[in-house]
Amino acid sequence: MSTFIIEGGHRLKGEITPQGAKNEALQVICATLLTQESVRIQNIPNILDVNNLIALLEQMGVTTQWNGKGDCTFCAAHINLDYLLSPEFLERCSRLRGSVLLIGPLVARFGKATIAKPGGDKIGRRRLDTHFYGLQKLGARFFYDEDGGTYHIEAPKLKGTYMLLDEASITGTANIIMAAVLAKGTTTIYNAACEPYIQQLCHLLNQMGARISGIASNLLTIVGVNELHTATHRILPDMIEIGSFIGMGAMVGDGLIIRQAGVKQLGIIPEAFRRLGIKLYIKGDDILIPAQKHYQIESFIDGSFMTLADAPWPGLTPDLLSVLIVVATQARGTVLFHQKMFESRLFFVDKLIEMGAQIILCDPHRAVVVGHDHKIKLRGRRMVSPDIRAGIALLIAALSADGTSKIDNVEQIDRGYECIEERLNLLGAHIQRV
Repeated sequence: MSTFIIEGGHRLKGEITPQGAKNEALQVICATLLTQESVRIQNIPNILDVNNLIALLEQMGVTTQWNGKGDCTFCAAHINLDYLLSPEFLERCSRLRGSVLLIGPLVARFGKATIAKPGGDKIGRRRLDTHFYGLQKLGARFFYDEDGGTYHIEAPKLKGTYMLLDEASITGTANIIMAAVLAKGTTTIYNAACEPYIQQLCHLLNQMGARISGIASNLLTIVGVNELHTATHRILPDMIEIGSFIGMGAMVGDGLIIRQAGVKQLGIIPEAFRRLGIKLYIKGDDILIPAQKHYQIESFIDGSFMTLADAPWPGLTPDLLSVLIVVATQARGTVLFHQKMFESRLFFVDKLIEMGAQIILCDPHRAVVVGHDHKIKLRGRRMVSPDIRAGIALLIAALSADGTSKIDNVEQIDRGYECIEERLNLLGAHIQRV
């Protein structure tokens, strides 16, 4: 287990370019299983979750050829179906949340799939009902082995149909899309997730020969085809990393520029920071965050204090609430954060309270932050990263704190952020990995 030792109080200045999007990478890499032909994916982030998924695919029989940094060609012409039933495969699945995205491609191409209950962040229940509901509507049969914690899905033949999803699950929508592209007939998915990474998955599949319409809406129509073929795809910049850098620029920046930020795909993210009073400027595809001596939290038009809540796209992504909470600790004013989707994700604020933040944790879903306006500095502490996003939020807090902080279990941060300490040290941070 690795630890970050962070010497707080050092200002960040300069330019940084975001990595490829983690969540998109997991989806499009799994989509390469849908064809025997090669698929080239560019801008792949060098992070733990993605590397573990690629290693898992290689064990399954997928060949990989690296053409350069973040540029890999995948070929799934020869999949070892026996390996998919092995204890080693199931154990690997249990440690990787992204393994759930194997279900759709495997069922579509081979008529069956077996995976273990996937791992990932410990942020509360993350049910798979939407995945299995959609696959069952397409004609698959589902079995759960409670003793082994494994899911078995069988579908000798998938048939297109209409379905209304009970939630706009991102990975659930991705799995259903990947299954439906090879199903016979037409599939209509209503209340589909429509975030940019789902759009990117659809664009890749259409390049491969799929027939998907309604992209960017919550109503997708998919006309099944017999087979898919080769394609080349470039992954978008990671919007969560971009939001994290905006937070760093606000808290400890002396002029931070985020290059090639994919601004058109950021949705409401810049506006969420502006509601906390953060000044940021968009120039082309770059974002400039000037030094912020003070920033004032907005109030609603009737004078009531601001509430920020997560919601399915195009609402505010839940992955950035932890960063926004840290930023709010040094603002002027009060803001209520409402985390609706995961019941354990706000518990990390206890660490911020120990650092001196004025936060009231109302319940597992709501926290009120009373800003310090830089009058009370956060204090360095020893902490443990509970998940990817809480981990980066604690790192931002430590960068702004007086004294030295230690963050244990930084492998959680490594799952979503590429060489983060090296990149931040180039901007002026003092972070040591031990």
